[in-house]
Amino acid sequence: QVQLVESGGGLVQTGGSLRLSCATSANIFDIYILNWYRQAPGKQRELLATISTAGSTHYADSVKGRFTISRDNAKSTVYLQMNSLKPEDTAVYYCNARLRAIDSWGQGTQVTVSS
Repeated sequence: QVQLVESGGGLVQTGGSLRLSCATSANIFDIYILNWYRQAPGKQRELLATISTAGSTHYADSVKGRFTISRDNAKSTVYLQMNSLKPEDTAVYYCNARLRAIDSWGQGTQVTVSS
């Protein structure tokens, strides 16, 4: 497993933007599939975005067109650019690194969108 540390969460108004970062301790970062999840109070953890080792991306319908996942292999960091934020985007956001069947998780960062 690798250590993951998220940053960039906070309070933003509806329609605003935030950029989340997730720094990892991975020595060979580019072999990991990277994901962003979120979990709102009383709800299950939701997969939002995935970026493969080749850089292809996939998004949940709830964030498609608003969120963008990217990775910087030189910095061992994955990002989530979030635009046009809505109150329903309020949640704790987690990054995840997956290698074969092994998952590593960050501690989460709170995003709150005010109406």
